[in-house]
Amino acid sequence: MAEVERPFPLPASREEQEEWIEAAIATPGANVPRGALSNIAPFLVEPKELLGAADAAGRRRLEDRALRRIVTDAGDMTVVTVRMHGVGGIVWENNERISSAWHSLADPSGVTEQRRVLARVHPWTRVTPDGREEAYAALRSTVASREDLIADVELAAEALSGRVGHRPYDLRQDLILNGQQEPGLYVAQHFQLDEAPLTGQDGEPLHPAEHWGWMAVRGNNRTKARQEIFGVTSAEVLTGVPLRKLGGDGDKFIFDVDEWLARLSESLNEEYLDAGGWDPDSTCRAVRARNVAVVQAHLVIGSTTPRRLYRIVQSSNRRDHVHPPLEFLHNDRSRALARSVLGAYVAAGRLDERTAEVLSGSAPITELPGAPSDATVSELRDLRSMMLLTELFPTDREKRFVIRRVLSESPPSQLTAPEVNQRARAWSALTSESYPKAWNPRIGEMFQVSDVREGIRLSGRPLRDLLAAAETDDEAFEELVSYRAAHWLAAFGIIDADRGSLTGQKADEDDGTEATRVRRTVRNTLNALRNNSRKQAVGVLRELALAMDQNDRPPLRVNRSGQPDVVPMKAAWFNREFPKETGKRPNRPIVPGARTAPPAMAVTARQPASPPSASAPAVTTPPPPQAQALPAAPLPTGPQQTTVLGTTGPSCLEQWAGELKARVGRLLDESRLAKDVLDRMADRARADGVASAFGRGQADAIVRDVSRTLRVLRELPELVEGLAETEPETEAGAGDGAGDEPGP
Repeated sequence: MAEVERPFPLPASREEQEEWIEAAIATPGANVPRGALSNIAPFLVEPKELLGAADAAGRRRLEDRALRRIVTDAGDMTVVTVRMHGVGGIVWENNERISSAWHSLADPSGVTEQRRVLARVHPWTRVTPDGREEAYAALRSTVASREDLIADVELAAEALSGRVGHRPYDLRQDLILNGQQEPGLYVAQHFQLDEAPLTGQDGEPLHPAEHWGWMAVRGNNRTKARQEIFGVTSAEVLTGVPLRKLGGDGDKFIFDVDEWLARLSESLNEEYLDAGGWDPDSTCRAVRARNVAVVQAHLVIGSTTPRRLYRIVQSSNRRDHVHPPLEFLHNDRSRALARSVLGAYVAAGRLDERTAEVLSGSAPITELPGAPSDATVSELRDLRSMMLLTELFPTDREKRFVIRRVLSESPPSQLTAPEVNQRARAWSALTSESYPKAWNPRIGEMFQVSDVREGIRLSGRPLRDLLAAAETDDEAFEELVSYRAAHWLAAFGIIDADRGSLTGQKADEDDGTEATRVRRTVRNTLNALRNNSRKQAVGVLRELALAMDQNDRPPLRVNRSGQPDVVPMKAAWFNREFPKETGKRPNRPIVPGARTAPPAMAVTARQPASPPSASAPAVTTPPPPQAQALPAAPLPTGPQQTTVLGTTGPSCLEQWAGELKARVGRLLDESRLAKDVLDRMADRARADGVASAFGRGQADAIVRDVSRTLRVLRELPELVEGLAETEPETEAGAGDGAGDEPGP
């Protein structure tokens, strides 16, 4: 008679489990707490197979073949490869792929209605008999209550579900059909509840006051999908499984892992037998779970630097976030990238651990060394953001090498715009952790490559000093606009990253109706602040900072004298006061003697020009009396300037448009000729065996001129579009944005 298949293993005997625990503790390099080993032991399949022969003293250790050492920039750790019951493991809320789902400890505002705050992670320590505090290869957290712990794990699972669309296949079906091919990596974490458990009529606690769990550092999605197949959740595996899910009746919870796991396997084996065996189309839970009844797993059981274990386990998986096999949401990926840089600085001894924790978002800003005790919310946010900025665009030569190695970048002299933008997005994404709501990290794309190749050096002046002096101090104003304004405006929804078409832009009028949408870049926004009323621009920045300090209330409009109004500031108002076209507000009424075109001329310039007719004289509308007395604004002179025939009205603007087209055409021709000269020089240098064709100073001067030229050229398309007539918008919007990165 054929043996009946029972695919779901029962926990090993208590004696076998204890043997494995003792062997793990005795293994060189292992320093995981006994409580953590006791929690995972029931999930292990045939744990005795991992034990080596006893030594002369009768002690057994884990077999060398089962051990593996993982080395990261942050430190190393020892893992053991085991066969584990497929229901084991816990979805980890600290997984970086879902970091934007949580309210960060780095936000000093305390406004947490929109997102939950995660409990802080610490190394697991114990006081030795001689009074020393010793760290072990495990993590610990303190959670307010059992309900909060369950909610955290459930929200982590829900956040992972929100990323399922970025996977090109159905993971659950893949596990059902093929089983799990790659092992996950799990680290032990202890959760202590602040709130004492309620007691029953017998005076006994209704639930434990602490829980051990093995958290999925790598393999969160696989852990979640396996448990969904089994019909339980990670929160239940961690805190107790209801009896009704174990083949029993009622809402009683079973907390002892040995007991509930034995009940679950017995129930599943019976279901499998009743179903008649494996069938890929079966809806039976046990049949669907058969191929993941047992999976391979890597358990972290030791570390040479256990106080840095949290950083080590994340570093071991961080490359999957920086160079991901799956798509990540933009904020999550950029934050992971920035944290990988900070971790590398720590490993290289270029950044202290406490500062790195705050900048990574895992500790409050008040823990920064030297943080002022009286700092406001805006000042704390600014302190962290500016420190992040200088870490991601360092001036220190050694740090520049570290970040280049981590991000696989070109040398500083060859740094490209995509590489600069990648750093800028990382800075922006990690900065947004200090705010109640994250913004699109492309808000940070505001830098010219030539300006940041050697890093960014700030004045070091406190935020309150910059805001106080900005009206009269050009350097203070420029520092605020260059490095603060975009994030502050984005935090309150005043600006958004350019999404590639008008349909992607958002703008609402004060009465709630939709306003005329404006597509503009972050650089254009910053230029508009620079080019309009300094008092109003500074007033806007002061109002945004004050709004942060007052519980992130909606900011108010600011008049041209820099004084706040009573009406909330919105995107439509900002676009009117700091317009896009040239970054300058439309001119005021004409003042006699001013060299400014009248409003009538600006309107005429928007109308299509009629072709000249030989049979009928041109009929022109005379300009207003004030305009007749105004001299024409002169064109910039140049060696090949064309003649300007008109001085006022449409004919003047038409001639200037022709002049511009001619100049751009000559510029293109000259650029091609310049490249041709360089190609001929390179050929001659190779033919003559000459190592260099330029002196260092000569080359630097040419490169500087090219960079200055490019800076001006980048502004031209936007300025031209601002003066061009508007075409009817298609269903797809003005511009398909095919080459733009989508918003989050």
